[in-house]
Amino acid sequence: MVVRKIVTVIEEIHLEGGREVSPAARVAVVAAIIQNPWAGQGFVEDLGPGIDANASDVGALLAPLVLDALGATAQAYGKAAIVGLDGEVEHGSALIHTLKFGDHFRTAANATTLLPAVEKRGPAGVVFDIPLKHITDATIRSHHQSIEVRIADAPHPDEMIIALAAAAQGRPQQRLAPLSSEQ
Repeated sequence: MVVRKIVTVIEEIHLEGGREVSPAARVAVVAAIIQNPWAGQGFVEDLGPGIDANASDVGALLAPLVLDALGATAQAYGKAAIVGLDGEVEHGSALIHTLKFGDHFRTAANATTLLPAVEKRGPAGVVFDIPLKHITDATIRSHHQSIEVRIADAPHPDEMIIALAAAAQGRPQQRLAPLSSEQ
């Protein structure tokens, strides 16, 4: 795995809907900008060797960093793979949609649910939203949220942005009834 840089974004919401949010709603994102392991190879039928060589390493790198950046216990989480223009969306999906990647975050966060994800291809500076859901019950509506991310110089055409996001709470000022109230 070749890492060009790591970017950390921390968002704290102190006011929502004209009311104070106390404690502030905190979301952290840590993104690794890595070389696409399939760049320059044309169509690669078997992505397995690239997955084996990279997925666990990038998951092990990012999971502790995002939880440290959050500075609190994670209640919601998500992931992203943004592929540069010379790659395929499948390249990003190959790295993040494997237990070799995701189990690092699930273990570190004491989580049990699947990580919600975004995958797309785009140029440097592309905007993407990382969806987040509750770490143990994806039906808890208060924790369905997203965070917008943009890294000005990434991904280069032969790179990927692989990112993890964690929230210390649900949406600020959430007040939707539980899903069970509609069943």
